[in-house]
Amino acid sequence: MFCTKCGKQVPDSTKFCPYCGANCSPEQDIAGQASQVFNKAEQELGSAFNEVKQSFTGNNNQNNNQGYNANQNYSNGYNNGTIPPYSGTRLKDDRGLASYIILSIITCGIYGYYFIYKMAHDVNIACDGDGENTSGLVAFVLLSLITCGIYAWFWYYNLGNRLAANGPRYGLSIQENGTTVLLWQIFGAFICGIGPFVAMHILIKNSNKICNAYNRAHGLM
Repeated sequence: MFCTKCGKQVPDSTKFCPYCGANCSPEQDIAGQASQVFNKAEQELGSAFNEVKQSFTGNNNQNNNQGYNANQNYSNGYNNGTIPPYSGTRLKDDRGLASYIILSIITCGIYGYYFIYKMAHDVNIACDGDGENTSGLVAFVLLSLITCGIYAWFWYYNLGNRLAANGPRYGLSIQENGTTVLLWQIFGAFICGIGPFVAMHILIKNSNKICNAYNRAHGLM
């Protein structure tokens, strides 16, 4: 195995690295990984709380990039003319599954709907001009109720395909498409019920990629 601190190879049974003295025991490794997971979840929750607060207070606290010309030619490795024009706000690109699950539980599902509303909003901005439109929260809720949840699968499927299709506009290669998301939604539910969470993780990860690329394209990092 390798020391997590200095990176040098040490025997598997070593408890302390002979080079730097770091604790190399399996227990320490597990504790370190658990700490990273908790720290990431804490950061996601903080970011999610800030997003909700800004939505209600009207303080976007966005980098408006003073002096930015919306008609400028896009550079930084992006294809000229393919990136949507600047919308006036920086898109959120650090959404996470942990905050989605925790806050949905705390709010009895209300945050989950807010999450979908905001993600659809940002995706529509970042993918503007592709001829598609990701329906918002009202359509998602009403049509899901009318169709006994079938429309929700259709919504996830379309969003997955849209993100994959828009990847090349930003120089990204997104492997998971709507079919992958739909399969996890339907058949993954039989795997201890984790399928829908995997599907949401895919959508969150790929929407973060697209929104991050949009922000970078407009100098909003």
